[in-house]
Amino acid sequence: MRTILAILLGAVTLVAADPPRRAPGFAITDRDMKVHDLYDYRGKPVILEFMQTSCPHCAAFSEVLNRVKDKFGDKVTILAVANPPDNYNTVGQFIAAHKIGYPILFDMGQVAYSYVLKPSFDLPQVYLIDAQGMIVSAYAYGPMTREVFEGDALIGEVERMLAAPAPALTQKKAAPATKKQ
Repeated sequence: MRTILAILLGAVTLVAADPPRRAPGFAITDRDMKVHDLYDYRGKPVILEFMQTSCPHCAAFSEVLNRVKDKFGDKVTILAVANPPDNYNTVGQFIAAHKIGYPILFDMGQVAYSYVLKPSFDLPQVYLIDAQGMIVSAYAYGPMTREVFEGDALIGEVERMLAAPAPALTQKKAAPATKKQ
């Protein structure tokens, strides 16, 4: 059954996938006013979630993200981004209730819009960003992506990102020297 789900999930990803694009940059703060700049995480994969503390699917997904953090540790960065009406109090309660071990950042909608490219969207949304800063996968919660948000499919996605070879840097070769006559 999981194999069938994985195949269907892969097919949905391929059909719905946009061409690869660079992850939009941002620098926003967490509850402790620490600034998190996406560029600072270049060199390792990033899981970027857009969430709301009142969203039951976001609460379930926090358990998946905690499992990812436990399994991969510092090999992967997890960042969650809360949008209004969330505030310091609601996020603090969410962190305590779900034992969140990754930062939850505060956005007024600009960062979310730069990723989703729509004025309104359902939550949660998750973006997998590779070590070079490219969005490799994006998922919105729904029946076809439930295994990502509530199962083990995200762990498989992270394993694939970590196993992917880094792209080779192209270097220009010097032209051979010509003999002067």
